[in-house]
Amino acid sequence: MKNVTIKLEDDVANWSRVWAAEHNTSVSRILGELLKRMKKEKTGYAKAMQQFLSVEPRPLKTSGAYPSRDDLHAR
Repeated sequence: MKNVTIKLEDDVANWSRVWAAEHNTSVSRILGELLKRMKKEKTGYAKAMQQFLSVEPRPLKTSGAYPSRDDLHAR
């Protein structure tokens, strides 16, 4: 594990210490879990996008012309 120094506004630091104490944890653990969750979401999204874009596009299978806008929306 690495130690990291951060700067917080005084009111944010005080609030975070109180919240951590109320939840029987530490500010360090809160930030660590938050960053871990953010990393998981970002890398998961990037992996899913890469997988989606790696598939060769297929042409649409249509029979005849597309329906008109009015037919689709029954105006």
